[in-house]
Amino acid sequence: MTFCLGMKCEDGLLAIADTRITSGNEMSMAKKISIHQVSQHSMFILTSGLRSLRDKAITYFEERLESSEHDLQRMYQAANAFAEEIRRVRTEDKPWLGEGGLSFDLHCIFGGQLAQDTEPHLFLIYPEGNWIEVRPGTPYVIIGESRYGKPILDRLWRYNRSLEDGLRVALLAFDATRTSTSDVDCPLDAVMYRSDTWELREQRFTAPDLATVQRQWQRAITMAAEGLKPATKELYDRLAHAPVAVTHFDDLAEEVAALEAAQRQARGGTSQAR
Repeated sequence: MTFCLGMKCEDGLLAIADTRITSGNEMSMAKKISIHQVSQHSMFILTSGLRSLRDKAITYFEERLESSEHDLQRMYQAANAFAEEIRRVRTEDKPWLGEGGLSFDLHCIFGGQLAQDTEPHLFLIYPEGNWIEVRPGTPYVIIGESRYGKPILDRLWRYNRSLEDGLRVALLAFDATRTSTSDVDCPLDAVMYRSDTWELREQRFTAPDLATVQRQWQRAITMAAEGLKPATKELYDRLAHAPVAVTHFDDLAEEVAALEAAQRQARGGTSQAR
């Protein structure tokens, strides 16, 4: 499994990716972010899925970028060009994958800014080569294992926050994923692009680098849970003093009404419709 996250804000783009590769029972480490930087062409690609498909599609795309025939001036044009290479790999490899019982699995996060773009752009590209753009309303996208980090991003990440905030939130989403699944782990690669600079910044963070963040986050969660005791006490008391449950297999309105009436009586109160 993979954890790749792309984030967009007013200041630019941020992306992180774990480096763990699984093949059956074997685990290894490999980079999942590729950087494509030439003059006023700043692009990065994150991938999840079959490693062989990723390597082939990126090789074709790099070959296309090096060709004197290409004339990509906008990010949507680059997204279309990369999508064409994904379809090319799909045409070549999908029948053979099918014979081996494998599906064509390659999801990509594609971000950057080209010479004629007025702002950076971030795309999610599907295995079929179609894509959607990440917009301010939902300013992030995850490929790979998304179940554990998504709730943190939904609660904390907004388009008007800074890139520094973005890294902090991204690390929390990664920590939630790393804690809950065994096939996502450090080292963690990060890339940042600040709008209109045409400069990508890249850094790898190891487990020791992230240890302080993880300890402080665990402490903060524990303290927050303890701080909820006053808010949950009344709910617990209602549960602890609820009538003894009886066997039932559905939620018929009559049964629900009877239980609610019994609960009101147990609390010593009555209510009237208004």
